[in-house]
Amino acid sequence: MARRSSSSRKPSSARADAAPAPRVDLYRRITDTIVAQLEEGRVPWVQPWGDLPGTATVGMPRNAATNRAYSGINVMLLWASGTALAYPTQRWLTFKQALGLGGCVRRGEKGTPVVYADRFTPEQERERAAKEGEEARSIAFLKQYTVFNAAQCDGLPEDLYVPPPPPREDLIEPRFRALMQASGLTIHLGGQMAFYRPADDAIVLPPPQAFHEPVNFHRTAAHEMSHATGHPSRLARDFTGRYGSEGYAREELVAEISAAYVCASLGIVPTVRHADYIATWLDVLRSDPRAIVQAAGLASRSADWLLGHLPADLALDDGEAGDDTGDEEVRASAEPEREAA
Repeated sequence: MARRSSSSRKPSSARADAAPAPRVDLYRRITDTIVAQLEEGRVPWVQPWGDLPGTATVGMPRNAATNRAYSGINVMLLWASGTALAYPTQRWLTFKQALGLGGCVRRGEKGTPVVYADRFTPEQERERAAKEGEEARSIAFLKQYTVFNAAQCDGLPEDLYVPPPPPREDLIEPRFRALMQASGLTIHLGGQMAFYRPADDAIVLPPPQAFHEPVNFHRTAAHEMSHATGHPSRLARDFTGRYGSEGYAREELVAEISAAYVCASLGIVPTVRHADYIATWLDVLRSDPRAIVQAAGLASRSADWLLGHLPADLALDDGEAGDDTGDEEVRASAEPEREAA
């Protein structure tokens, strides 16, 4: 289940709507970046949140103009950029959006490339489909645009510079318990092993007291619940891979990233639950340039499915989580890669 990747750096003058070759190259560029991080022992969906004074706390990156949360691979791209440059906020926006809010990107600031998916139908395919009376098949590809952190801008509304408060710690436990119950997933507590069993669609978890820290129970539960979202009655992912196979590793990658997104949304710092799969993930990413982008997209849908079950009285407020960034917003604000002149 996957495909996507990263590549060599494009000239800053290249437009987001460049020809097919650079579009495919975006997958390779992203993959190369993720592979390099994994080879260095850094997991892209686990970041040193708040380790330095003034840096952003755990949470999901959001568009400063629309307050919508970014999703898929863009979450990892923005997390990596935000922590590397020690930005104090996880609010991002395009050059045009900054102008629209009465501000501007500071001179010399470099943006962070993010992507969105689009589809293209070749003329030959249109002709074939018309001749045979079938629906034309389109090809998916990525388009790139550039965003800047609010901290790179001047003149924005003052509230955009103030990091939103982290989720209240006293709500983390009741929220997670409520999420487990409201999800409708079958969860058995007992034993020493944590796993999801597709055959009877059941999750088995050690009891909370078996964990040295309560937060590790939440992290483990988020991982196994993420597996359960792939059941045919939910998001219908491919569970046919046997243990140790590429298919199995791909599903583990989806669950790892999904759990990280769920935890970050709830104010829980994500950790690596299955570091023993890193070597296999590297094999998958090296052989399939689209794998990480597809896995991150599936992970976002998984996390959205789970978080969508939070009861209304415990739902995440606007400062904590939100909707996916829609194509309409992206097309309206997307621009060529650029830096402030």
